Amino acid sequence: MENVAKPWPALWSLVIGFFMILIDSTIVSVANPVIMEGLGADINSVIWVTSAYLLAYAVPLLITGRLGDRFGPKKLYLLGLVVFTLASLWCGLAGNVETLIAARVLQGLGAAIMTPQTMAVITRIFPPDRRGAAMSVWGATAGMATLVGPILGGVLVDGLGWQWIFFINLPVGVVGFILALRNVPALSTHRHRFDIPGVVLSAVGLFLLVFGIQEGETYNWGTIIGPVSVWSLIIAGLVVLAGFVVWQRYNKGEPLLPLGLFRDRNFSLANLGITMVGFTVTAFGLPLIFYYQMVRGLTPTQSALLMVPMALISGGLAPVVGKLVDRINPKYLAAGGLTLMAVALAWNALLMQPGTPILLFLLPSAVLGFANAGIWAPLSTTATRNLPPRQAGAGSGVYNTTRQFGAVLGSAAIAVLIQARLAAELPAGGPAGATGEGMALTGILPEALHSGFSTAMAQSILLPAAVVLAGAAVALFFAKPQPVQHWGAGAPASAKVDAGLDSAG
Repeated sequence: MENVAKPWPALWSLVIGFFMILIDSTIVSVANPVIMEGLGADINSVIWVTSAYLLAYAVPLLITGRLGDRFGPKKLYLLGLVVFTLASLWCGLAGNVETLIAARVLQGLGAAIMTPQTMAVITRIFPPDRRGAAMSVWGATAGMATLVGPILGGVLVDGLGWQWIFFINLPVGVVGFILALRNVPALSTHRHRFDIPGVVLSAVGLFLLVFGIQEGETYNWGTIIGPVSVWSLIIAGLVVLAGFVVWQRYNKGEPLLPLGLFRDRNFSLANLGITMVGFTVTAFGLPLIFYYQMVRGLTPTQSALLMVPMALISGGLAPVVGKLVDRINPKYLAAGGLTLMAVALAWNALLMQPGTPILLFLLPSAVLGFANAGIWAPLSTTATRNLPPRQAGAGSGVYNTTRQFGAVLGSAAIAVLIQARLAAELPAGGPAGATGEGMALTGILPEALHSGFSTAMAQSILLPAAVVLAGAAVALFFAKPQPVQHWGAGAPASAKVDAGLDSAG
């Protein structure tokens, strides 16, 4: 741990930018129908507005975590914040869906540069026995962003237009830059050799896998062009990713993915758990928002207001959970939160019928608030508790990569499932055919289609419910954390090194 006199101002300064980039993972969901209308896009194209961001966010995280170790997390964070803010301006000025997707890619790259630095700084400036409280702020920020994103998006879309879900980032980015420049310390750096083959293999494998999954329904799971088929892309992506893992195992230099980190049981399980959380929180919002707006005729703001109980309860409980994480086994909090999330999503699925009183959806929304409070801080604390400072960047890069990997797969999988269920539940040749091209409609659907559309959305939301329930089972296998020693000025240096707390790593 590095000696920083005032770690909390540094944390709060980083939280501003972290909150902003995570909001942009979900804020688009409530604006999707309006973007479809404004840019003349179909459902698959508008889903790529989110998927392109998530993919560009996920792929570079391993290398940007290492770059933070090498050049300093403060420098990398500020660079990423500048890239993200400028890309947000480009997003708001986009005149067609292709330009918007390109701008979202640049936005994702900026987010990828920033994110590992936030977690690495926490790991390095807070001692392990106080890290739970700090990680509860980090985790609550991540959780709140997933909830506040749709709410803020609804207000901005209705009041100012969809472009303002991106323009709002400009003043936030400027304020975040000034505060980080002033309050975040310049931490010591460590030399690293960069694994270029690993970067290429991970990027190519992830892109092939996600593109194949998301475009599968569009091409009826057949040929895309010439000998290239959907399944060949998916299989090629899996093979390349397997090759990436093998390369990391036998790389004699410094691998991009330090497999030794996974010798720690809790680090491995927390990464698996956060992958499932990333999948779920990205996937469940899309069918819910489409149901609210296209069956029930709600405006984006009205749709978002149904999520207010989530945000209020989650935010209110965050400080409580932060104190509990350092005192009790976090597996009970994580498993309970993940189970509650599955229950809430299944409850939503049962309610998603044309005639359900709309206020009933506030109940599962409240359950999601309790669930969300119990997920983020316990998982992040469990993952980072045993990380030595020298590997803080690498470890946080891995953790955030797995979270974003889950988010990318969730976005792609829910797109496929929605299109498949619409094809099965709506009349052939109706407004939503097998390819989903007819989904370039906005507002409420004809009443004859309400039942089938509601059924399709309810069936779709069961996928993230099942995934997060599996995450609850994973959390039950967390090992009980070892007691943390408190290092004073008289503690022997050898003890600090043995515990992985010496700043030299």
